[in-house]
Amino acid sequence: MAEYVKRYNPNRSAEWNYGGAKWRLSRSKIDFFIECPRCFYVDNKLGTKRPGFPSFNLNIAVDELFKKEFDHYRKKQQPHPIMKKYKIDAVPFAHKDMDMWRDNFVGLETTHEATGLVVSGAVDDIWVTPEGKLIVVDYKSTSKDGSITALGDSPWEVQYTRQLGVYRWLLEQNGFETEDTGYLVYANASKEEPNFDDKLIFETTVVPVETDMSWLDDTLAAIKTCLESDTIPAAGDMCEHCPYREAAGKKLLKLHQANKKK
Repeated sequence: MAEYVKRYNPNRSAEWNYGGAKWRLSRSKIDFFIECPRCFYVDNKLGTKRPGFPSFNLNIAVDELFKKEFDHYRKKQQPHPIMKKYKIDAVPFAHKDMDMWRDNFVGLETTHEATGLVVSGAVDDIWVTPEGKLIVVDYKSTSKDGSITALGDSPWEVQYTRQLGVYRWLLEQNGFETEDTGYLVYANASKEEPNFDDKLIFETTVVPVETDMSWLDDTLAAIKTCLESDTIPAAGDMCEHCPYREAAGKKLLKLHQANKKK
C-alpha cells in the first residue's frame, strides 16, 4: 500500500477565508494576529495559508486520557482526586453541549457585537463551583526540570493566560457566570528515570491562572480593521516567516533578473 503524503497546499478555498461562509475567528487565530498581523492577513484575508507543523501526538494522547479521567468524575458529579488535593471546591461541569464545546470544529461560539466577528474556541474542560460559577480549564503536557507550580513569562505561557481568558469570555458571552481564576492541569514527564520501559512517568500539577478579558474588545476591533483594510499590516516583531519570505523573495528576484539578462 502506497504511503499517504499530505502535501502543503497554500491556497485555501474562499469559503474558509474572511468573508466566506465557513470562516470564524478561532481562539488560535486571535493569537495568530497577536503574533504577526501580516501573516494573519495573508492567511485569513488573502487565503494563503502559512505552513503548519506536525501535530504534537504525545500531547494529544495526554489530553485524551485526561478527558477520559475527568469525564469519569463528571458522570458521578464528584471532584477528581487532584481537585481535592489542590482544595478546589468544584466538580467537572456536566452539560449537554460539553462534547460540542470541546470539538475543534465547533466549540463555544459568539458574535462580537461591536465588530460582527464570529469568535469561537474549543475548551479542554470546565469545572463548576457549588455556587454555579464555571471555571475554565486546559490540559497541558511537557517535559521540564522540576515541578510546574506557576506560569512564567515565556511567549507560550503568556499565550496560555490569553487562551483561558478567551474561553472565559466565550462562556460569559453565552450567559454563564465564571470565576476569575482558571486552571492548567499540567502533566510533566520525567527525564530522570533509569529506563524508558515503554512508559513515561508524569507528575501532574494544577496551576492557577488569573484570567484577563479586558484586552479582548480592543484586539477584536484591531482584527476587524486589519481584515477590512487593503493595506498590508506590519510584520510581528518576533515573526520568523516574514523575514524569510522577504529574504528569499529578494534572492529569487535577483536570480530571475540575472537569468533574464543572459
